[in-house]
Amino acid sequence: MGDDFMKFWKLLTKPYSKLTVVSIVGMGDIGKTTLAKKFYDEFTAHRFDVRAWVTVSQEYREQEVLKQLLNSIRGLNYESREESTEKLAENVSKSLKDKRFFIVMDDVWKIKSWNRVKNLFPDSNNGSRIILTTREPRVARHASRVFHCYHMRSLSVEESWKLLQRMVFGEKECPPQLVNIGRAISGKCKGLPLVFVLIGGLLYKAKKKLDYWKYVTRNLRSSRNTDYNILDFIVFIYNQSPHHLRACFLYMGVLLEDYEIRRSKLTKLWVANRFIKPDRSKSLEEVAEEYLKDLVDRNLIVVGQWSYSGEIKTCSIHDSVRYFCLMKSKQEKFNSDVDYLPGVHDNLRQVSILTDLKNQIPKFALGDNRDLRVPSVTFFFRNSLNDIHFITNFWLLRVLDALTIRFEEFPVEIVELVNLRYIALTYWMKHRFPASIAKLCNLETLIVNPGKFRSIFNTSFLSPEIWKMARLRHLLFMRSYMPHPTDALMGRNIVSLENLQTLGNVINFRWTKEVHDMMPNLKKLVISFEHDGQTKWSSYCFDNFVYLHQLEILKCFFFAKSYLKYQDPLPVKFDFPQKLKRLTLSGCRISWKNMTIVGSLSNLEVLKLKFHAFEGPVWETNDGEFRRLKLLLIHMTDLEHWKVDETHLPSLQHLSLRYCYNLVEIPSRIGKFPTLKEIKLCECSTSLVSSAKVIREEHWKLGNFEFHVRLFPLGLRHYTFSSML
Repeated sequence: MGDDFMKFWKLLTKPYSKLTVVSIVGMGDIGKTTLAKKFYDEFTAHRFDVRAWVTVSQEYREQEVLKQLLNSIRGLNYESREESTEKLAENVSKSLKDKRFFIVMDDVWKIKSWNRVKNLFPDSNNGSRIILTTREPRVARHASRVFHCYHMRSLSVEESWKLLQRMVFGEKECPPQLVNIGRAISGKCKGLPLVFVLIGGLLYKAKKKLDYWKYVTRNLRSSRNTDYNILDFIVFIYNQSPHHLRACFLYMGVLLEDYEIRRSKLTKLWVANRFIKPDRSKSLEEVAEEYLKDLVDRNLIVVGQWSYSGEIKTCSIHDSVRYFCLMKSKQEKFNSDVDYLPGVHDNLRQVSILTDLKNQIPKFALGDNRDLRVPSVTFFFRNSLNDIHFITNFWLLRVLDALTIRFEEFPVEIVELVNLRYIALTYWMKHRFPASIAKLCNLETLIVNPGKFRSIFNTSFLSPEIWKMARLRHLLFMRSYMPHPTDALMGRNIVSLENLQTLGNVINFRWTKEVHDMMPNLKKLVISFEHDGQTKWSSYCFDNFVYLHQLEILKCFFFAKSYLKYQDPLPVKFDFPQKLKRLTLSGCRISWKNMTIVGSLSNLEVLKLKFHAFEGPVWETNDGEFRRLKLLLIHMTDLEHWKVDETHLPSLQHLSLRYCYNLVEIPSRIGKFPTLKEIKLCECSTSLVSSAKVIREEHWKLGNFEFHVRLFPLGLRHYTFSSML
């Protein structure tokens, strides 16, 4: 990788002011994406105004490509926005105009895919660059000049052995008795990085015994540098993996090519599908997290994004690994991608519906498809679908993942599917949830997305019967009124929701002692309070959060009729549970003098303060506060001066300031924090930006070129389903 990187560096940094497209060409699994990502992550942030990464894939999906570009450029989430392709393209061009940008177009297969997007990138004669990775030399020649094409080579014998050693032993030396057999193993990998990654993951997890390494050598087939034979390696790795991980791994083949799934959603799906072996000392979700980490350590699953607290945020699988999952799933009748609904048969464990099936539903209903035993159905096409009745044919259905489908109202037919454990739907929430939802006595996860951007303030009204659903583990909405248990059941027997771990976003919910006693294991809570000018804040009892002893994530939003000023001040006394790791506060308007309430939380790692969460001209941090805080975001504040000592915030890595128009500067002592990695700024004062650049220059003088200051352009401020939850 070192020689490749330096050659590519010289190619990319030639002194051309015109927009230049540089192509990386090579066979599958040779490391094109890895090379592009290394350059993108380590050497571009301080040289370009805007960076963006987009994965194109074999099947070009223009809407998805444009949304990926906007997500990268603006740092926003366009997942749930309903905009035309033309509007998205216009937003991309506007965001790049007069900016020096660096774009990676990864995995481009066809010339027409490049032709569809190339005109979006304006040439402002300022040294902007585009990297394009492709397997096809003709695509590279079309997009780049001949001398701007870099052809990847396979690793040499010595490079191969060094790479394998590093993957298995880290900084330690390989034991002498394993050197010769290790070289033999690396030779069988034929210089292909993906094969090294997989074999390295296998040997890293296995015992470092000579007999086992000999066994690996005997069973590895030597690749001939074709995609087909790479599957031989993957088959061997799969057969060596523990049985309890195999269903979770194969499930990744359900996802679309190059699709990154959020960790939180993936683990919920694993739990609902009963892929997780129960452990009395841990929750199913905790065991699922361990399975995921094991698969990542084995390099079978690739981490897409890490959270600021060091947790996996999104993940995916390599194209070749996905191809194996699809083949193996069909062999074992684990999953089937469906574009012909009447062809669904009874022996499948998972069905993925990829295309709009409206015209096939009548034929399906008249066919011999009654009483299908398929336990899991996932929709991937985006459209409205009012006739969901055909789903009731899957009478053993446990998982219905239909977030990409828009419903006009709650599909009441599904309440007859009493085995359902996981439901994810998109509908406009114009109606109350039917009381009959209580028939779903096995339901564990209910996710409802409002869909259209203009509908984010549509509100769902949960049925009182929700308090009878004892198995619930996760309830997720954009906005929902949840009846208080005593009001809802009027003296009838109340069921403790002791399995509930996630609840959000609930509106004006009274957090009485009775409630938190009924939710003793709640780990994540998103709650909003909307002030009507008459109700006393104290009636909502949000100071009782302290009794949620298992709570790790809290997002708390305060709104009023008057956006500029509350009619009643919020109570100063907040009290939070000590287990809290991530806290978001919005609209509280508490004095900075009371920040000690938050600073004293010993486990807090992420703090986001939005829309005047704290107010006043001066904030002075104190000794002993924020000992573990890694990320601090301040969004929209009247703060003018921030006083901090270099011994404060000893773990801070990421500082993000948005719409801080009055803040004069970032304290210079923050630049001396040894842990600080980046400062992000959006719509801040000129003097504040200048102080950030001074801090950056000081880091660069010390040779710390990994420290970044990122300036984000003004973007649309909006809430999305994923950002709220």
